Amino acid sequence: MKAQKVYEMKLAKVYPLLVDKAVKKGRDQSEVDRIICWLTGYDEDALKALVDSSIEYGAFFANAPALNPRRLLIKGVVCGVRVEAVEEPLMREMRYLDKLIDELAKGKALDKILR
Repeated sequence: MKAQKVYEMKLAKVYPLLVDKAVKKGRDQSEVDRIICWLTGYDEDALKALVDSSIEYGAFFANAPALNPRRLLIKGVVCGVRVEAVEEPLMREMRYLDKLIDELAKGKALDKILR
Protein backbone atom coordinates (compact mmCIF):
# COMPACT_ATOMS: atom_id res chain seq x y z
CA MET A 1 0.00 0.00 0.00
CA LYS A 2 1.34 3.41 -0.91
CA ALA A 3 2.19 5.79 1.92
CA GLN A 4 -0.34 8.36 0.75
CA LYS A 5 -3.18 5.83 1.04
CA VAL A 6 -2.12 4.93 4.58
CA TYR A 7 -1.94 8.60 5.57
CA GLU A 8 -5.46 9.15 4.24
CA MET A 9 -7.04 6.20 6.06
CA LYS A 10 -9.34 7.22 8.88
CA LEU A 11 -8.08 6.60 12.40
CA ALA A 12 -11.54 5.19 13.10
CA LYS A 13 -10.75 2.40 10.62
CA VAL A 14 -7.18 1.68 11.78
CA TYR A 15 -7.74 1.82 15.54
CA PRO A 16 -10.11 -1.21 15.71
CA LEU A 17 -7.59 -3.24 13.71
CA LEU A 18 -4.88 -2.46 16.26
CA VAL A 19 -7.19 -3.37 19.13
CA ASP A 20 -8.38 -6.58 17.44
CA LYS A 21 -4.80 -7.72 16.88
CA ALA A 22 -4.06 -7.38 20.59
CA VAL A 23 -7.37 -8.78 21.83
CA LYS A 24 -7.03 -11.92 19.67
CA LYS A 25 -3.81 -12.64 21.57
CA GLY A 26 -5.34 -12.17 25.02
CA ARG A 27 -4.49 -8.51 25.57
CA ASP A 28 -7.00 -5.70 25.99
CA GLN A 29 -7.99 -2.34 24.58
CA SER A 30 -6.70 -0.42 27.59
CA GLU A 31 -3.19 -1.72 26.88
CA VAL A 32 -3.43 -0.59 23.26
CA ASP A 33 -4.65 2.82 24.42
CA ARG A 34 -1.79 3.10 26.88
CA ILE A 35 0.74 2.32 24.14
CA ILE A 36 -0.80 4.87 21.77
CA CYS A 37 -0.86 7.55 24.47
CA TRP A 38 2.73 6.78 25.48
CA LEU A 39 3.90 7.05 21.88
CA THR A 40 1.96 10.13 20.80
CA GLY A 41 1.35 12.21 23.92
CA TYR A 42 -2.43 12.20 23.51
CA ASP A 43 -4.33 11.53 26.72
CA GLU A 44 -7.07 8.89 26.83
CA ASP A 45 -9.90 11.41 26.42
CA ALA A 46 -8.24 13.00 23.39
CA LEU A 47 -7.57 9.56 21.88
CA LYS A 48 -11.22 8.56 22.28
CA ALA A 49 -12.40 11.84 20.74
CA LEU A 50 -10.04 11.42 17.79
CA VAL A 51 -11.11 7.81 17.20
CA ASP A 52 -14.71 9.05 17.13
CA SER A 53 -13.83 11.85 14.71
CA SER A 54 -13.01 11.79 11.01
CA ILE A 55 -9.27 12.45 11.47
CA GLU A 56 -6.94 10.74 9.04
CA TYR A 57 -4.21 8.43 10.33
CA GLY A 58 -1.46 10.67 8.95
CA ALA A 59 -2.91 13.75 10.63
CA PHE A 60 -3.24 11.83 13.89
CA PHE A 61 0.54 11.38 13.97
CA ALA A 62 1.41 14.73 12.39
CA ASN A 63 -0.60 16.55 15.07
CA ALA A 64 0.54 14.40 18.01
CA PRO A 65 1.07 16.70 20.99
CA ALA A 66 4.29 15.13 22.26
CA LEU A 67 5.93 12.23 20.46
CA ASN A 68 7.79 10.28 23.11
CA PRO A 69 11.55 10.73 22.70
CA ARG A 70 12.06 7.15 23.91
CA ARG A 71 10.33 5.92 20.74
CA LEU A 72 13.73 6.18 19.09
CA LEU A 73 14.73 3.11 21.12
CA ILE A 74 12.20 1.02 19.17
CA LYS A 75 14.05 -1.36 16.90
CA GLY A 76 13.03 -4.39 14.90
CA VAL A 77 11.14 -5.58 11.88
CA VAL A 78 7.48 -5.07 10.97
CA CYS A 79 6.16 -6.51 7.71
CA GLY A 80 9.71 -7.22 6.61
CA VAL A 81 10.86 -3.63 7.13
CA ARG A 82 13.23 -2.40 9.86
CA VAL A 83 11.34 0.35 11.65
CA GLU A 84 14.48 2.32 12.42
CA ALA A 85 15.41 2.32 8.72
CA VAL A 86 12.14 3.83 7.44
CA GLU A 87 13.16 7.14 5.88
CA GLU A 88 9.77 8.85 5.66
CA PRO A 89 9.30 10.39 9.15
CA LEU A 90 5.51 10.06 9.28
CA MET A 91 5.62 6.45 8.09
CA ARG A 92 8.32 5.70 10.68
CA GLU A 93 5.98 6.92 13.45
CA MET A 94 3.26 4.61 12.16
CA ARG A 95 5.71 1.70 12.03
CA TYR A 96 6.76 2.40 15.61
CA LEU A 97 3.15 1.91 16.66
CA ASP A 98 2.87 -1.26 14.56
CA LYS A 99 5.98 -2.64 16.25
CA LEU A 100 4.70 -1.87 19.74
CA ILE A 101 1.33 -3.51 19.03
CA ASP A 102 3.17 -6.55 17.61
CA GLU A 103 5.18 -6.80 20.82
CA LEU A 104 1.99 -6.57 22.87
CA ALA A 105 0.33 -9.29 20.79
CA LYS A 106 3.38 -11.51 21.22
CA GLY A 107 2.97 -11.36 24.99
CA LYS A 108 5.68 -8.90 25.93
CA ALA A 109 5.10 -7.14 29.25
CA LEU A 110 3.72 -3.63 28.93
CA ASP A 111 6.49 -2.09 31.05
CA LYS A 112 9.07 -3.56 28.65
CA ILE A 113 7.14 -2.38 25.59
CA LEU A 114 7.08 1.18 26.91
CA ARG A 115 10.85 1.12 27.32
